[in-house]
Amino acid sequence: MRRVLIIGPGGAGKSTLASRIGDALGLPVIHLDREYWQPGWVETPLPEWETRVATLTAAEAWVMDGNYGGTLPARIRASDTIVFLDLPRVTCVKRVIVRWLRYRGRTRPDMSADCPEQLTWEFLWWIWTYRARRRPGVMAQLDAVAREKRVIVLDSPRAVEALATSIR
Repeated sequence: MRRVLIIGPGGAGKSTLASRIGDALGLPVIHLDREYWQPGWVETPLPEWETRVATLTAAEAWVMDGNYGGTLPARIRASDTIVFLDLPRVTCVKRVIVRWLRYRGRTRPDMSADCPEQLTWEFLWWIWTYRARRRPGVMAQLDAVAREKRVIVLDSPRAVEALATSIR
């Protein structure tokens, strides 16, 4: 495991797992939210974002977390291990609400500076509909590379914890 990609819906625990795996393996951790969002919640323009992702994935080793579907194929190609956190939507929504309460008005550690935690109905809806709208496409991409890459699908917090513990 030298290039580990962690994907899944918001609130699934991608950033937390990325940090744990990075610490356990001694690999640099790349939080894509920190890379994508500029201060004040300004989006990185697409051409600049694609160049940034290409630069990040060209590194020798990393643990990277985040979705950003437009660059997912390139990140999958660059990785040797993909971990898909396929947690129940109720779990994810609950975690996002708890995260919002914890960091409300402040920037959380895995985000860019001056991006205070926020919670919108659009984000909650994105999480709630992830399984029906986005998961099938993600699974198709993972199925397509399953013979050449390590693909790990975790469907519960207990399974996530088991993976994190086993890497130590």
